[in-house]
Amino acid sequence: MRLLPVILSGGSGTRLWPMSRAALPKQFLPLTSEQTMFQETVNRLHGINGLEKPLIVCNEEHRFLVAEQLRQIGQEPEAILLEPFGRNTAPAVALAALQAVHKHQDAILLVLPADHAIADRQAFHAAVATACQAAEQGALVTFGITPTEAHTGYGYIKRGLPTEIKAVACVERFVEKPQLEVAREFVASGEYLWNSGMFVFRASQYLSELERLRPDMLSACRAALNKAQHDLDFTRLDKAAFEACPSDSIDYAVMEHTAFASVVDGDFGWSDVGSWTALWDIGSKDAQGNVCHGDVFADGVNNSYIRAENRMVAVLGLSDVVVVETADAVMIAHKDKVQDVKNIVARLNQSGRSEGVFHRRVYRPWGSYEGVDAGGRFQVKRISVKPGAKLSLQMHHHRAEHWIVVSGTAKVVCDDRELLLTENQSTYIPLGSVHRLENPGIMPLDIIEVQSGPYLGEDDIVRFQDDYKRS
Repeated sequence: MRLLPVILSGGSGTRLWPMSRAALPKQFLPLTSEQTMFQETVNRLHGINGLEKPLIVCNEEHRFLVAEQLRQIGQEPEAILLEPFGRNTAPAVALAALQAVHKHQDAILLVLPADHAIADRQAFHAAVATACQAAEQGALVTFGITPTEAHTGYGYIKRGLPTEIKAVACVERFVEKPQLEVAREFVASGEYLWNSGMFVFRASQYLSELERLRPDMLSACRAALNKAQHDLDFTRLDKAAFEACPSDSIDYAVMEHTAFASVVDGDFGWSDVGSWTALWDIGSKDAQGNVCHGDVFADGVNNSYIRAENRMVAVLGLSDVVVVETADAVMIAHKDKVQDVKNIVARLNQSGRSEGVFHRRVYRPWGSYEGVDAGGRFQVKRISVKPGAKLSLQMHHHRAEHWIVVSGTAKVVCDDRELLLTENQSTYIPLGSVHRLENPGIMPLDIIEVQSGPYLGEDDIVRFQDDYKRS
């Protein structure tokens, strides 16, 4: 049996702002351990029999985050498929299934979101093995989670008749997120499970059902993949073909309408980490029921989640609150209101503020930059360049730059000049000059950049040459 893991990494995680932002969403953050959730998802596959390399489906804007985080844990992907824009899970899985049929002669797919937490890896592996047995017999299998409360943020699955495989039942029906009273009835009945959004099935079986139920979606996905371009380690879907693809979830498009839907009971400590209270639920609590990360002082505080990323955070005399501090924002909410955090992000985006999209530190394929200070006509950044990496050959219409090397070696091109700079040396980049910064060494390069001019936006950049094929 060939088992191809398909990691879906297209979510934005707005309910976990200010940690999760559009440019660095929750799956790429270390929220439950020292590894990111994406890395944990890949690593928890180790030990499953017949496993192929993971196939990643992600947003085009996150391609270098995916590649770098895989490199950090020593994982080589089967492929990284880049969606030019989100079309929900049904097309994403269709793309993976088409790839699997083409390259693996109809592997079984293990479809996993990149941002879920699973506490019991051994029990998860056992559930996957059970699901694979059913998938080999033609079932489209989802994992159902035994409810611990009447949760209104999850969809529900009603078990139907049992199958000949232990712990696998036919699905009688799917129910979208219910009202609280209905959720209570579901939990009390013992007949319903939470819908985890994880699946196992043969690639050909999924494509066959999609062809029957949504042929327009399958046709668009097939065209997007057939016309795809290979770019470095990535497969770029054809933008025009994929734009024609309808957007729908795998549940709506296939699972709710197929006669082959089955469910495996998944008792392995699952959480979709969909809110700050979910992180409190699965976190390690102190004697007062608090989950604290970072430099936190809590006195008279109970049943709260407190996270300090950059400085000491002190909380006094509060209960059932969430406090999250980052370099540029602090969010404080009652635990009953954390589902509304997404409204903050919407307001930030509507007002044109950057805090809904970017952190103070912004990651780029060559490294990262971080804002240090800014005023009316100046801006100071710390720029870190990975060994062997280089920024694009570029020019600015509205700003000049002064670069000071803090550590490492910098190779600088400025118009017709080329020079090497080491620690405590500097150079000036006049407005309108064509320039480039490169790290030719084996150690990271850190510089301080002082920008000056009437306009300092990131869109004031003209690229003439770029190793990463950005526009």
